[in-house]
Amino acid sequence: MSDHELRVSKIRDGTVIDHVTAGQALNVLAVLGIDGDEGFGVSIGMNVPSDTLGRKDIVKVEGRELSQSEVDIISLLAPEATVNIVREFDVIEKNRVERPERVVGLLRCPNHNCITNADEPVVSTFRVVDDGVRCEYCGEIIRSEIGDHLAVN
Repeated sequence: MSDHELRVSKIRDGTVIDHVTAGQALNVLAVLGIDGDEGFGVSIGMNVPSDTLGRKDIVKVEGRELSQSEVDIISLLAPEATVNIVREFDVIEKNRVERPERVVGLLRCPNHNCITNADEPVVSTFRVVDDGVRCEYCGEIIRSEIGDHLAVN
């Protein structure tokens, strides 16, 4: 395959999430709530060559733009990701993800004794710290494999 061939076809309108950490594309789809039943055209490239990352994933979703909370959680899964808005096959907006200060309602606390895991009307809230995310209720820190703790699975 030459450098000029596309591995994944272009989309007319929608969102391209590029520079996703290799192996995280399926978690990105989980964050977006996409399981194939929605009718969105979805293209995924996994472990494709990248000049900056070595290997990367890429996710293209036709007819769908992302909410800020979706971008926030993607930033934790793939801190180098870019979110590109596409209209009529042209990228009209390109943004690098930025880590939020807090993530609300998108992650499950791994501490089984945390109040967020009890049958209480409490929404999980995590503060983003240097080495991961910290539950604001019990202090538990998730340092790696954040995708394993998605509340959207």
